[in-house]
Amino acid sequence: MDKLQIEERVVELLKTVYDPEIPVNVYDLGLIYRIELSDDLTQLDVDMTMTAPSCPMADFIVEDVRQKLESIEGLATVNVNLVFEPEWSQDMMTEEAKLELGML
Repeated sequence: MDKLQIEERVVELLKTVYDPEIPVNVYDLGLIYRIELSDDLTQLDVDMTMTAPSCPMADFIVEDVRQKLESIEGLATVNVNLVFEPEWSQDMMTEEAKLELGML
């Protein structure tokens, strides 16, 4: 796979990860801040956040993201970093997510 194919697969897989308390995937919620693939296409770094720093499901969600991304053929290393800067806000959600949650 080339870089674009891997990046598309990353987004596709991220859209299958849900916070059990919210019926919207982590990508559309705007919880993914950075997706970076190494030049040799073997290492993936992802920065993500939670809707709240005290999210009781944070460990579960981060591990779900890691496991799904590790399934991408060719990746040797997947680093999922939980960050809280900048602080998440509803403005980071996609229009689709806002519609799903009745915010539009």
